[in-house]
Amino acid sequence: MYPHELFWGISLYGVFITIGIILCIITLRVYGKKIGIDPKFLDFVELNGYIAIAVGFLAAAAWQGLYDYLSNPELGFKLTSGTTFLGGLIGGTISFLVGYWFFGRKKYDSKLIDVLPLVPCCILIAHSFGRIGCFSVGCCYGKPTDSWLGMVFPAGSPSYYAYGPGVAVYPTQLFEAVFLLLMFILTSYLLLKKNFKYNICLYLFGYGVFRFLIEFIRADDRGKFIGELSPSQFWSIVMVGLSIVLYFFIKKKTKMPGQKAKV
Repeated sequence: MYPHELFWGISLYGVFITIGIILCIITLRVYGKKIGIDPKFLDFVELNGYIAIAVGFLAAAAWQGLYDYLSNPELGFKLTSGTTFLGGLIGGTISFLVGYWFFGRKKYDSKLIDVLPLVPCCILIAHSFGRIGCFSVGCCYGKPTDSWLGMVFPAGSPSYYAYGPGVAVYPTQLFEAVFLLLMFILTSYLLLKKNFKYNICLYLFGYGVFRFLIEFIRADDRGKFIGELSPSQFWSIVMVGLSIVLYFFIKKKTKMPGQKAKV
């Protein structure tokens, strides 16, 4: 495990996050060109995406701070080094939509609905490498297990402090990284070979179900949000519901012959 600096203040976690962001941008450019998105609109999407990523990181920390506060109000609300992906996804999405609404909606020939099918591909490849980064520092670990799937993390890792030496836990970071990579391959195939318009629905539904289920074997407790649901399980249900709403929205708004999309 390499939770500490490699050189010049750079950690292996930071390296994987950076690789994920770079691959996200490359995916946007390559796929956008292949499906015929206006190059100027791609420039706007990329710039707006940089802002959304920055806002997303802040939102990820803020949401984690909120969860910590709800779990133990006596400690007060504060930002820590902890983050939550779903909080970052929500914050980044809101930032991107606000930027698009005010600065891109009426300016370009291509519209948001045209680029929407490739957005999940970009998120999935970045998130997959992000989870490998999580594995490199040992965060987001799973519950103890005697299964052959278990892995013993070294001294100094979060699971070591939680359970002591020699205790195998589920490497949930790797489970999620593999799942995200497989979803990236699937959504890429559907987009480039089948011109599939509902990738965003597939992503929200698929990841929502996966994240809800994997929470049962994750051990890095983020507290309860509503009832016995963890924060991630609650937002996973929201994602699944949103996937259904977006399916009918896209079906209605998708450009038909002789009809121009307005979104």
